[in-house]
Amino acid sequence: MDKISLYIRESYNELIHKVTWPSMSSLQSSTILVIIGSAILALIIFGMDAIAKAITDLIYGTGTNS
Repeated sequence: MDKISLYIRESYNELIHKVTWPSMSSLQSSTILVIIGSAILALIIFGMDAIAKAITDLIYGTGTNS
């Protein structure tokens, strides 16, 4: 039990005194960058999926002809 409490105390001490946390502005800019990157990646995957579906429909003739 002593080893567990020692581990918890040392972990807490390291998080409080040794870890350098990012500033709020740095955190916000990184978050915005991740959101924009995720949206761009989602659009790329959507486009690739649409192209693959169009090619598959063309090959197998499963597209709707209206």
